[in-house]
Amino acid sequence: MSGKPTDIDNTRKLGFGLMRLPKKLLAIDIEQTKKMVDMFMDAGFTYFDTAHVYPGSEDAARKALTERYPRDSYTIATKLFVQAALSEEMAKKQFYTSLRRMNIDYIDYYLLHCIMDNNYKQYDRFNIWEFAEEQKRKGNIRHMGFSFHSGPQLLDKLLTEHPDVDFVQLQLNYADWENPKVTSRANYEVARKHGKRIVVMEPVKGGALANPPKEIREMFSEYHPDMSPASWAIRFVASLDGILTVLSGMSNIQQMADNLSYMKDFIPLNREEQEIIHKAQRIMGASKTIPCTACRYCTKGCPQKIAIPDIFAVMNKRIGSGQIEQSRDDYSRLTENAAKASDCIACGQCESVCPQHISIIDQLKQCSEAFE
Repeated sequence: MSGKPTDIDNTRKLGFGLMRLPKKLLAIDIEQTKKMVDMFMDAGFTYFDTAHVYPGSEDAARKALTERYPRDSYTIATKLFVQAALSEEMAKKQFYTSLRRMNIDYIDYYLLHCIMDNNYKQYDRFNIWEFAEEQKRKGNIRHMGFSFHSGPQLLDKLLTEHPDVDFVQLQLNYADWENPKVTSRANYEVARKHGKRIVVMEPVKGGALANPPKEIREMFSEYHPDMSPASWAIRFVASLDGILTVLSGMSNIQQMADNLSYMKDFIPLNREEQEIIHKAQRIMGASKTIPCTACRYCTKGCPQKIAIPDIFAVMNKRIGSGQIEQSRDDYSRLTENAAKASDCIACGQCESVCPQHISIIDQLKQCSEAFE
């Protein structure tokens, strides 16, 4: 096992996202996670990303990483999510809970989590910016930043008001580059205008770009027969200027091996590859699929316990691949002993926390009409 300490200037461009770890029954598969951590570290990568609100993730980070490797051999990022707290005290407690869960005495990269138009003021009301800056002064945080799911105007406002943040985490991928709801390109340009390094999240759009439309897969395969569709997505964002690292939420050893195969000796996209990506962007722009990344934030507070991402995945099978009969069968199995799309009571809780700003209520109505 090996690994070298890293900082914000020399971090390699692949980060291990610990949000979608492998499962064994309903629990995280720690043994497989350990093997993935070892593969990652042996390849010379060191950046791990988790969050207080990722179920079991920080505990898994302790068992698979922090109890097994010297503290100076890896860097770890975690996050404080203000919407998961009812008070300022509860919000700040997340920081200390993260330290305890991972059994570490400082955090390399600490983020204010999932900032959007409907929650950014709560970070001000609970004095979280000042709290994070205080922890940084004390040496309990090495680098401070925030993850962001809104538009360029708010991003510019936040970076103007908080010029001392070290980095920002943005959703960047080739499919969302000009998406008016995600505004990947515009947000990227704002962050660079302020001179901020960028951690990329959702480079494969929750796995959607690992299996893009057939036309795109054929186009990629014709140029690089041995390169996976996911490799195109990750190399696209890793080729941008100012990228600190690109997070990949790897769920099994095979995904880890694939990512390491092209990121260990990373080569930026050449001119021909850039043009192929541009063609893929034009194709994706015509897609009617639901832009769900299966982050599952929407399900945690759903009073009807609707498996929204799973229903959307079935709908996307129908819309994106034309698998009408298969999708209908999948929907029947999915909802046989669980809530249906028509069980939605339009409370709006899901839409208030959706990082993709999906009109979930309307989409569930369309799913209900299609399958019920």
